Parts: sequence; C-alpha cells; structure tokens
Amino acid sequence: MAEIDLAPLKSAMNGLVPQGRSALLPALQLAQSIYNYLPEPVAGEVARALNVPLADVYGVIEFYAMLYDQPVGSTIIRVCGDPACALGGSDALLDGLSQHLNISNDEVSADGDYSLERAPCLGFCEHAPVVKVGEKTVGSADSQSISQIISWTGGSPKAVVGGDLRLLTTNCSQGKPTSLEEYVSSGGYSALLKALQMEPEAVISTLKASGLVGRGGAAFPTGLKLEGAASAIGEPKYIICNADESEPGTFKDRVLMEGDPHRMLEGMLIAAYAIGAQKGYIYVRGEYPHAFEILAAALAEARAAGYLGNEGSDSDRSFDIELRLGAGAYICGEETALFESIEGKRGFPRIKPPFPTTHGLFGKPTVINNVETLCNIPYIINQGVEAYRQLGTEKSPGTKLFCVSGDVARPGLYEVPFGVSLRHLIFDLAGGMRADHKLLGMLVGGAAGAFTDAGNLDLKLSFEDFQAAGLPLGSGVVMVFDESRDIR
Repeated sequence: MAEIDLAPLKSAMNGLVPQGRSALLPALQLAQSIYNYLPEPVAGEVARALNVPLADVYGVIEFYAMLYDQPVGSTIIRVCGDPACALGGSDALLDGLSQHLNISNDEVSADGDYSLERAPCLGFCEHAPVVKVGEKTVGSADSQSISQIISWTGGSPKAVVGGDLRLLTTNCSQGKPTSLEEYVSSGGYSALLKALQMEPEAVISTLKASGLVGRGGAAFPTGLKLEGAASAIGEPKYIICNADESEPGTFKDRVLMEGDPHRMLEGMLIAAYAIGAQKGYIYVRGEYPHAFEILAAALAEARAAGYLGNEGSDSDRSFDIELRLGAGAYICGEETALFESIEGKRGFPRIKPPFPTTHGLFGKPTVINNVETLCNIPYIINQGVEAYRQLGTEKSPGTKLFCVSGDVARPGLYEVPFGVSLRHLIFDLAGGMRADHKLLGMLVGGAAGAFTDAGNLDLKLSFEDFQAAGLPLGSGVVMVFDESRDIR
C-alpha cells in the first residue's frame, strides 16, 4: 500500500473545534472526507492528535455504519430498505443498480467510483422509494432509470406538508429554508425576547401549565424536565436537540429543520434561559447532510444577529450551540446513547438512574428534546397557555405532526390538533388508499410500535385514547398497508 500523506489531516485537525475526546467523531468524519476511508495511519494520527487510545478510536470506527476502515467507492449509493421504501419497490431498485454497476451489496466497483449499500430508513418516507447518491437524495426513484439515478443532478425532494392547521409547519412548504430575515418578519424570535423579560421560573411554569410533552415517543412533560435541570446542582448546564430521527417511517424533524430552522433554535434559546444553560448541542443524524448544512447556515445567521453568543440584545448571558453530525447508528436516537456519542464514545445507552436532568452530558444537568418539541416552545410563550390548551384535548393539548407513508394517495407530513381520528388523517388528509385498493392495516408508532386494522379507524389521535386502545402513539408514524401486502 502506498504511503499515506498525513499532512492534509494534520493541517485540518489544527482548526478542529472542540479538541479532546469529544472531538473524536467530528475528527474521524473530517479525516474520512480527506481520505475517503480511515486506514490505520489515519486512525493513528487522530488518536495521537486527540490523545485518545487507538483501541478506543477503532471501537468508535467499528460502531458507526457510516465510518469505513476499508476502501469504499468515491460515491456511495444507499438504497433504503425499510418498510415504506420496500413497499415502493426498493428491492428491485437495489437489484437493478447491482446489475448496472456489476457489484453486490456492500461491494466496490472495479474502478473504485461506486459502492452500493442497502441502507436503513433514510428519512424521506413520503417520497418512497428513496436512493441517496453520495449526499444527493433521489425521491420516487422507481420513476427514474438506473442511469438517471446514478448520475442524479436534481435537488432534494420537496417536502409534502399539509394538515388542518399550520402552527409548526407554516414555513415548511416553500421548497427552501426560511431565512432569519423572513423568520423575524413573521414574528420570529419575539418569543425569546418576551421570555427574557420573564423570570426563568415563570418560563418553566408556563411550559408546565401548557401540558407540552415530548414528541419523540416517550411523552415526558417538557416543563418538568426544565424544572429538574434548573434546580439541579452542577455547572455548566446543557440543552440538547435530539435530531437523530432514525425511527422507520419518521421524517417530521427533517421537514422542520429544512424548512424552518430558526423556530427550533428559538425554542432551544428559551429553554436555555429557563435552566441557565451555557452550551447547547444539535445532534443531526448522518443521513441528513442537507439539514445539517441548513442548520449550520441558520446558526451563523443567529450569531451574526446576536441571538446566539449573548442570548439576545437585552441579556448578557452567554449561550451558544454546537452542531454535531451522527454517523449511522440507530441507537443514538436514545438520549443517553446520544450523550455518549457527543463525548466521543460508542453510542451505547446508559443505565438510569441517574437521569439526564441531574447527570446528563459530561455528567452535568442536561435537558434533551427533539426538534418538534422545541418548535412548540415559541408558540406557547408568545400565545400563552390558554391559547395552546384550546387546541387538542384536555390530556393531549396542542398539535401533533404525523408522518403518513405507505399505500396512501398522498404520503406526507400532516399537522393536526390532538383528538382527530385516524380515519380523518388517512382518508381526508392523505387522500385514502391508492387506486383500486382497500385498507388492510396500519403500523403506528414506528418500528417499535404496533399494527392495527380498519376497526380502529375512528380511534382519536391522542395519548390517552391510544393508551386505552393498547397502542403506542410514538413519534407520530402512521404507515399504511393495503390488501395486496403480506404483513408477515
């Protein structure tokens, strides 16, 4: 093997922030962007530069599916193999690409130009079947020829967004991210300025009274999390946005990040003020490079405008956000596994207790919520508890984003008040079944969810109604199957 020139890596590592063990994943991603994979000398240089044992470096490389210790093609083609895309014919696409490139799954073409992988959910379920060619996403890929897929020059698929109302998604169907200027002109960051005029305890009390709970599946009261971290002993304190949206059938957080990034940032800033946090992290799944770029640009806008760094012009508190990109590990969607990943370790979940509000990231008090949860905060602060609780049901106030995919006429993201029925979501909003087919069943709550059938079409979409029916509402996945599918 030819000797590897480590000079480009050494130069790039000099500008890497942060330093130390926490920089391990970003450093490996940086190294892989230079050399295309992580051969032994490269891994050794990263270990030396960060003062991390080489065995630990290899442990991290082997843990993440998107880090490679063997040569891969200069362009990696990933074919989504999870349920929504499988329903759309992704297996046939994988076979066609394999034949065209003359390589099998997980192999490299003879010229070194391409690798082919059968990938887990890529988060574009409303555009199934989906293929990623490098960092480009091909939606409805079965409508393209194999050669068109390989040489794809189109942009990312446009989000399909609808619903009964548009509180969280009002800026999410423009086909481009909402800029800071556009966000502010429509009232953006006014909730932050209002919160800064309140006592932190009053912000927490408002969110507790609103009844907002986590939208990632666990449904833990958001205000209680903030209260626990605010009263916990230990500095610094952290706010983390869990944007590692990996549950098959879920794509709502991707749509929010790509369409309206500042809404999530405003929610993080308000939460940071409430608990006295000095630092925030946004952890984006590795399969969302486009969302990562949009967030990086939004963070730069927010810093330049003074919203980050000093947390608004009327405050001398310091708060900033660091952006992290995952590397292909479904388990890092679990909050404590995500902490481990940020700390430069393999993303294995921790034993609880202790809980994150007292012993979270780096062992310090931490509040972690997903994108959708954080996007609710500005609305609640601006409009007040009464206005928020007028939406939804008594025990499930507010709105919910549902990701509808599979055998429906209009797969997409739909925002509804809690309490509408499954029938309304599937037949009124998503257009019902595809032509000449009948409903067989629905998978609700994601891969860890449960199947139900037409007998539950009039079930109300709320935490309490789903719990009474023995079904999980989860992160808002509703995957629909018609009578031609074999559920087994």
